[in-house]
Amino acid sequence: MRLNSLALRLFATSAAWTLLALPLAGYIIYSLYRDDVQLSFDAQLRKLLTQITVDSMGTSGDVPVIPPNLYEPLFEVTQSGWYWQVRPIDGAPGRTLVSPSLATAVLPSPYERRFPTDTSGTRWMNVPGPTGSTIRILEFIDSPGHDPDNTKYSIIVAGPLDWFEATVKKFRTRLTSALALVGIGLLAATVFQVRFGLLPLRRIERGLASIRSGEVERLEGQLPAEIEPLQTELNALIDSNQDIIERARTQVGNLAHALKTPLAVITNEARDDRSKFGAKVAEQAQLMRDQISHYLDRARMAARAGAIGRVTPVDTTVEPLVRAIERIHGEKGIAISFSVQAGAQFQGEKQDLEEMLGNLLDNACKWGKAHAYLAAAVDAPTGAPRRKRLKITIEDDGPGLSPEQRAKIGKRGLRLDETKPGSGLGLSIVSDLASSYRGTLALDASEHGGLKAILELPAA
Repeated sequence: MRLNSLALRLFATSAAWTLLALPLAGYIIYSLYRDDVQLSFDAQLRKLLTQITVDSMGTSGDVPVIPPNLYEPLFEVTQSGWYWQVRPIDGAPGRTLVSPSLATAVLPSPYERRFPTDTSGTRWMNVPGPTGSTIRILEFIDSPGHDPDNTKYSIIVAGPLDWFEATVKKFRTRLTSALALVGIGLLAATVFQVRFGLLPLRRIERGLASIRSGEVERLEGQLPAEIEPLQTELNALIDSNQDIIERARTQVGNLAHALKTPLAVITNEARDDRSKFGAKVAEQAQLMRDQISHYLDRARMAARAGAIGRVTPVDTTVEPLVRAIERIHGEKGIAISFSVQAGAQFQGEKQDLEEMLGNLLDNACKWGKAHAYLAAAVDAPTGAPRRKRLKITIEDDGPGLSPEQRAKIGKRGLRLDETKPGSGLGLSIVSDLASSYRGTLALDASEHGGLKAILELPAA
């Protein structure tokens, strides 16, 4: 996918949303799970605290008693992280009771550290435990027999937070792995979705390439409803293009017939007049005929160059043309060597390619001494819109031209040597034809000593 491609834009927006949404969803799920585990852990501590308070303080005496139940087996395991403690507060005399797991250690009192109570009258505090690991303490202040006149005692239950953190961490690891797999799956699905969704555009691209190469004349096939109007409009544009070309050809032909007849009459009348005036009129009439033919040919070129789907194989055009030019210049015995890349095709009319190559080969044979050379190849597409180019070079071994002469030649029939036959319009016609196809004609010095003409045209 190129940086400016529609596929990359669709993928980037979808990927950005996925990479934003999944971490956010993961954070929310993790937070909710952590809160649930925290609530469950706190509920367990609260349940144990209630049971110990009832069993220890619910007696009729004025001192607490050891709870008769174990409640939690880990209360019996030394330094297990699960502890309970019953101790008088404010320095009052009284009995201190602890779970076997606490051994000789003493748990700090949130009451003595002035921690506030919650809505149920209990206090919470996280502190390092006897082993150094963090524990969560829950404390309630009560009196034996629930008599406010008796000595108040701090009843504490504590549980290990490392268990809580380990549980949450394990869930976080699993959640991260699951969301990562989901993210990779979504990105892969996005790539498939973009590729699958843009397939109709590739079909249109192939269809237009087939039209341009002359294989078909219209975009055919069933397309999605969103793209079907584009297909209809493109077909209408192709039909309109063909209609314009046909009308242009008809009007150019009519104009040619309308002008040539009066010019023929003027020329014939002037030739019958043997005076200088008649000769001058005949000369100017012939010049008018040449110019009219030239510009009518240019109009035909422009109409043909605008046609869609015209493709000409280069090899089958060059070979008979070379043989014909060699026969025309047979008295000089000049040989034309040619090399055409296999499969090279010109995006245009055959007769236009023949006219351009014919003029250039004829010029090379006129000025060449013994040899002329033709080479045709298709260059790889570069830049936007990445169209292939057909490059044709025609060279001779003649005297060649200076840079100044090459700059002048081909301008409206300008000739550098009147000893050679022709009107001098050959290179101008080639240049005009090439321009009508958005091509170029350049002149340079040949390595064979003569002139090198470089013709670049659109390739199919």
